[in-house]
Amino acid sequence: MTEALSPEAPVTLIMGAGDAIGSAIARKFAQQGHTVCMARRNGDKLAPLVDELHAQGLKAHAYTCDARKEEEVEALFAEIESTHGKLEVVVFNIGANVPMSILDTSSRKFYKIWEMACFAGFLTGREAARSMSKHGRGTIIFTGATASVKGSAGFAAFASAKHGLRALAQSMARELGPKNIHVAHVVIDAAVETDWIKANIPNYDAIAEKEGIVQPDDLASNYLMLHQQPRNAWTFELDCRPWIEKW
Repeated sequence: MTEALSPEAPVTLIMGAGDAIGSAIARKFAQQGHTVCMARRNGDKLAPLVDELHAQGLKAHAYTCDARKEEEVEALFAEIESTHGKLEVVVFNIGANVPMSILDTSSRKFYKIWEMACFAGFLTGREAARSMSKHGRGTIIFTGATASVKGSAGFAAFASAKHGLRALAQSMARELGPKNIHVAHVVIDAAVETDWIKANIPNYDAIAEKEGIVQPDDLASNYLMLHQQPRNAWTFELDCRPWIEKW
């Protein structure tokens, strides 16, 4: 890992800090001494996580931000850097996994899914790159999915957005690598344990018993590992799936 910018704690932003993956990533980086900033459309929902981390003596802050709105994203980055310090890690973790037949996909639905899963990634990635370029270092990680590399039936809108996000990440990695900014894309090719998965996956208990469901905390360890990689051995794309998953 490269040397810290200053004696101050490194600052990490999780854009799309949901209840599973995003929260797990926030915990993991906070436990490593990072000042963790978490953003979602309704920042009030992050209050229990902020309280949990504060109770452990860790640094955590919640923000409300619609990642599809350019002015809100720009304001968020400016506020974090002016209040907490230089951003060292930015994770884009917004999903928009909405299955629907192409026959039932309206232009409005298609556009909204693209806005959430791709355009918001562009806004977040651009602001992260602008910030880190000034500081001369950083890590930007995009959360992908099976749809990033395979367009399954019923997921045309989601797959097109995730393919676009992957292409964005590839281009950014090639441009920003020489500037000492590590850009990575994580393909999560499996179900991740959430309350929805527990309630809707057939034979959930049997699959979970075989360790066939991705655990958010274990997944978050991979994000931390990507940030800690030495520059001479950076990973661009990391595929994550349990052993039981076919691919």
